[in-house]
Amino acid sequence: MKFVFAHNNLNVLDLEKSTSFYKDALGLVETRRKEASDGSFILVFLGDEVTPHKLELTWLRDRQEPYDLGDNEIHLAFMVDEFDAAYKFHKEMGCICYENQQMGIYFIEDPDGYWIEIVPKR
Repeated sequence: MKFVFAHNNLNVLDLEKSTSFYKDALGLVETRRKEASDGSFILVFLGDEVTPHKLELTWLRDRQEPYDLGDNEIHLAFMVDEFDAAYKFHKEMGCICYENQQMGIYFIEDPDGYWIEIVPKR
């Protein structure tokens, strides 16, 4: 028996704002969308066009208040081949929320407050 990653899910308040952020900040593209027949939810799957792993964004029609992210210790991580260029790009976007220069990594924050770790390709 072998398990393979399929996707991670993040619930979002503003689906268009979030899909735009992931497209602009990380180059992700929409690969699939599922809309409930009653309009109660929309699922958008985003991919990097390299790996089969997907990010599922879930929008719930009746959700009005921000999600409680607790201590926000759970995060996604992306590896990038041009780390310095990515850092400059994210700095210009104004989405860097934490830097650890000693470890050579930084985090960006999406519109809902989720953190995404950016690591250099090693």
